[in-house]
This record gives sequence, structure tokens and C-alpha cells, in this order.
Amino acid sequence: MVQVMVLIMAAVFILGACGASYKQISQDEAMKIMEEETGYLIVDVRRPDEFAEGHIEGAINVPNEEIADEMPEKLPDKDQLLLVYCRTGRRSKEASAKLAKIGYTNIHEIGGINTWPGTIATGD
Repeated sequence: MVQVMVLIMAAVFILGACGASYKQISQDEAMKIMEEETGYLIVDVRRPDEFAEGHIEGAINVPNEEIADEMPEKLPDKDQLLLVYCRTGRRSKEASAKLAKIGYTNIHEIGGINTWPGTIATGD
């Protein structure tokens, strides 16, 4: 029994240490990054029709459903700072985890546009 527990704990530790991850930050922190830094991408992972109805100004649309095992064409730099959001935060967490799994290293998940305090743009 002790041996089984040791093996389980070792597996959890190894998988946790090897697992890719992303950082969840507040929308206030995201706004501060947008004001003070350059070279980041704002990534809206909702469907194109949702994106067209309203998105964070300057965002690009990379639908969560299209993120799989290969780099999305619109995200060519795996080390670029990505600010990822959706409508409520559920899909952005999913998309952030998938992006981390395929090798993106600087992902900040910022929740949903439904609580975004900044400017909302419409159209494509």
C-alpha cells in the first residue's frame, strides 16, 4: 500500500512539473500591461460571430475550437505575451491550457469580455 502511494505521489509530482501552464491575471492587471508594454497580442477565443459583435480593441480572433495540436497561424511566436479572453472566462482557460500544451510560454488568461472595463470595438 505504501509503495502504491509513493508511486502515485511521484507520478503527480512529475506530471505537475512537466505540465505546461498559463498565468491567470485580473483585468486591471491586463489593462496595466496594455498601457505600459508593447509587443503583446490580445487574443479573443470566441467564435467569429461573437468577435464581430464586440471585442477588446486591438484583439485578434483565434477561436478556441480551432486550437489543436499545431500553432495557430495568427500566433507565430510561442514566446510572445498573449492576453487571452472569451465571454465569461471558461473558453479562455481552455484555450490557454491548449496553447501552453503546444509550447506557448507567455500566456496570461484575463477572463471574459462580459466584465471588461475598457473599450469595446465592433466589426471584424
